Amino acid sequence: MLALGCFSYGVLIENHAFKIRRVNVPVLPAGSPALRVLHISDLHLLRTDKSRLRFISTLAGLEPDLVVSTGDNLAEPAAVEALQEALGRLLEAPGVFVFGSSDYEFPRYRNPLSYLLKSSARELDSDQMPTQQLEQMLTSGGWQNLTGRRVKLAINGVPLEFRGIDDAHLALDDYQLVAGKADKAVAASIGVTHAPYERVLNALAKDKVKLVFAGHTHGGQVCVPIYGALTTNCDLNPKYAKGLSRLRSGRHNYYLHVSAGLGTSPFAPFRFSCPPEATILTLTARK
Repeated sequence: MLALGCFSYGVLIENHAFKIRRVNVPVLPAGSPALRVLHISDLHLLRTDKSRLRFISTLAGLEPDLVVSTGDNLAEPAAVEALQEALGRLLEAPGVFVFGSSDYEFPRYRNPLSYLLKSSARELDSDQMPTQQLEQMLTSGGWQNLTGRRVKLAINGVPLEFRGIDDAHLALDDYQLVAGKADKAVAASIGVTHAPYERVLNALAKDKVKLVFAGHTHGGQVCVPIYGALTTNCDLNPKYAKGLSRLRSGRHNYYLHVSAGLGTSPFAPFRFSCPPEATILTLTARK
């Protein structure tokens, strides 16, 4: 995978420790109207996370045309109702989502230093989260569960195709469920996954997807000023740990947006030089 460029953000809005990033992505055909997409990820929510819940409750005021959630919503089962209340009318906007490992299993303690040494990819634990309850909540207003599915949606009259891949960090990804060349009748084909492992990105690129949304990395969580992230907790190069990058796989160029996320594991509740964030991506027409 070859990087064609990384993109800095033009506008930065701060709300306590939380930030909203804004970036333009030229992936739509000429003449298409711009679309505002809110990307949220890695909330790792506890019902006692009052400041995080307050920030989430403000996101509906951004009036996005589409919401993309790339998973790891929960840190405890009791947080489902708190998350529903915080999302509020955001659930009434068009939305798509996939799950991450924390939506399937309870978090468990691991040595925080092991996160910096290698990926902690593993099999699914037997102690599971209320995934079905979470899915019912997220779909209550019309959001689409993309896990292992290809879905077409018209957003403000712009036809888009989405394909969702289950969590590669738990080896649940089965790309064959959504494989196939991008539909030429849509304005853009978009991939949505939790963990941006290279096998998933390469498969999406092979099928000519133009934009991929992912989370999981927490932006590195502990970053060195100027240098950036030390790890991604997967096999993605740390220089792509957060933000928008333009990548090449084979002969195909595509954009990857990795959210730094809004939370952390309750067993490693710290960030350094990597504040929690959500992103507004404005999809624009290609020149």
